[in-house]
Amino acid sequence: MRDAESEVGALGSVGVGTPGARSLRTGLMRNCNSTCLNGRDLQVDLERTLERSVRITNDANCFALAEAVDGASAGASVVFGVILGTGVGAGIVVDRRVLTGANAIAGEWGHNPLPLPREDDLPLPACYCGRAGCIETYLCGPALEADHARRHGLRLAARDIAEHAEAGDAACEETLVRYEERLARSLAGVINILDPDVIVLGGGLSNIRRLYRNVPRLWAAHVFSDDVRTRLVPPRHGDSAGVRGAAWLWNDDEGGPRGSLLLETR
Repeated sequence: MRDAESEVGALGSVGVGTPGARSLRTGLMRNCNSTCLNGRDLQVDLERTLERSVRITNDANCFALAEAVDGASAGASVVFGVILGTGVGAGIVVDRRVLTGANAIAGEWGHNPLPLPREDDLPLPACYCGRAGCIETYLCGPALEADHARRHGLRLAARDIAEHAEAGDAACEETLVRYEERLARSLAGVINILDPDVIVLGGGLSNIRRLYRNVPRLWAAHVFSDDVRTRLVPPRHGDSAGVRGAAWLWNDDEGGPRGSLLLETR
């Protein structure tokens, strides 16, 4: 921060995107899949170290905000920004404002149960949160890889599964079809409750291009409407979306961005 301010000759504000959220009761971090942060007062520690106020929110909120302001869903009223990476999370943005919620958990769809579990979804996988059958245990990158290994006896990276399926590998194709169906069921539940204009995918699995074609075709069977207009789109800002969204946390009262230093905890 000091190096950046020295280089540009100006003071900056600091926005931070982090996994999990601050407890409204204690101010300590909770629900972080980067578990070393849980139980720590990250905001106070940073403010003490940096000697200024810091704005901090969930990294998925930052991702969703960046894509809603000037990204893939710019101009949309309601945006659901999904992270499909080492974990599964999401942020909700309404009219370019992050929806935090009464319990600071708005968008945490990854720790809801997988809807309508089928025989090939069983047994319900254990989740680090202490529950079983969470959406995250089926849709994160490690879950996709574990599902393929369990069914076909071969451990492949998610990227390789997608590439092999594209090349005609039947086993990898089967794994991706199963993944797409689970993703469609899960997002249909979001559409039925939130009815967003746009769903933006982020994280490593957002690079699987076939998801944008196949998942909307599948979710139609589970959405309570005869005409589903929600769009599923890839991100515009890629890996930069989280830090861009952290900067947008310091919008001024007129809605314009202020100069910000961009940090994202991992």
